[in-house]
Amino acid sequence: MNHTAMAFQTLSAWDWLDLLMHFGVLSLLSIGGAITTAPDMHRFLVDDKHWLTDASFSSSIAIAQSAPGPNVLFVALMGWNVGLNAGGGLNAGYSAWCLGLLGICVTMTGIMLPSSILTYTATKWAHENRNLLSVRAFKSGMAPIVIGLLVSTGWLLSASHNDLAQDWRLWLLTSVAIVLMLKTKLHILWMLVAGGVLGAAGLL
Repeated sequence: MNHTAMAFQTLSAWDWLDLLMHFGVLSLLSIGGAITTAPDMHRFLVDDKHWLTDASFSSSIAIAQSAPGPNVLFVALMGWNVGLNAGGGLNAGYSAWCLGLLGICVTMTGIMLPSSILTYTATKWAHENRNLLSVRAFKSGMAPIVIGLLVSTGWLLSASHNDLAQDWRLWLLTSVAIVLMLKTKLHILWMLVAGGVLGAAGLL
């Protein structure tokens, strides 16, 4: 299937349940935040189900990251796009908008509910047993895993821009942002604003 153009698909009740269950499983694996599970979301939504294109997947993350609010909002945008596509697109009217809202509810419930229950239960137990060696060791061991998951997410988002002759501006901007982040105290929001302005101006 050509991922540059989205063919509208009607989702059955089983498809919606599959979406809910998959995001529920990812919720329990989202160590370090939902963004760390983005590679598997991409595999499920783009590669396996073809409910989203590469472009809509990447833009969902980019828009949510640049907007104020919780990091997890990109999941809501993915659900919105899945539902909207299932309803025939933005111009399909009221029914498509309702399916978009359903997509938001399904993906957000899936990604939030299991991890919230687990986090509450585990945090309460860990606080009560915070002096145990096993608890301290677990917390230390999670740090490299989170870093690895974040690196894999970054790699996924950059994978579709591997033509240096065409995408050199994107790689240059990425390199500059990394240097500024590591070597200066410039707030990351200013870099997001700069990226948005350059993109809107058609320079990227």
